[in-house]
Amino acid sequence: MRLLLAEDERALSKAIIAILERNHYSVDAVFDGEEALSYLESGIYDGLILDIMMPRLDGLTVLKRLRAQGNHIPVLMLTAKSEIDDKVLGLDSGANDYLTKPFNAKELVARIRAMTRSYTEQSSSMLQLGNVSLNCATFELSSPSGSFRLANREFQMMELLLCNPRRVIASERFMEKIWGYDSDTEINVVWVYISYLRKKLAALQADIRIRVIRNAGYILEELP
Repeated sequence: MRLLLAEDERALSKAIIAILERNHYSVDAVFDGEEALSYLESGIYDGLILDIMMPRLDGLTVLKRLRAQGNHIPVLMLTAKSEIDDKVLGLDSGANDYLTKPFNAKELVARIRAMTRSYTEQSSSMLQLGNVSLNCATFELSSPSGSFRLANREFQMMELLLCNPRRVIASERFMEKIWGYDSDTEINVVWVYISYLRKKLAALQADIRIRVIRNAGYILEELP
């Protein structure tokens, strides 16, 4: 799952990125409102963490423009202000949730998980196909035969596959969602991680597989 963080305090931005990457999110960071809007035009993000007080365009203006454009991306507002009127204004402008600085890392992750779950139509933190399930809270891929705790990229790839069962996902889509546009990583890294996941599914005696569709991408499906 890919998030955009718009926070002009660079030390705080770095700390938030570290928290989110430890929890298996991919994160791009921007430092002003205009840059945030520019990044969001790509349509690759599953959620936005948006500070209110930013240069060029403040967070509330960014939020109002997004909603006016019909963009319904989940938005968590961050601010140092704790007055009730500020919270009401943010929520009335279209924010999904509101968090006041300073905040607890676990609360930040829990709020992001809750708001993106409804956006991606996940009813719980568990994704399943066939006899395989992925716990999005513990990052465990499991079957009746055992379990593996997935590393960051492995988890994100498996999450994307399980959120789109029986649909072809191009290598370019994996790159956009997991490595990002600015990455210098070669596209063949996708095949490397697909191979890791295939080996784990085999070890779990899964009744699903990741099949290669030549010149198209990869599809997660039940075994015939």
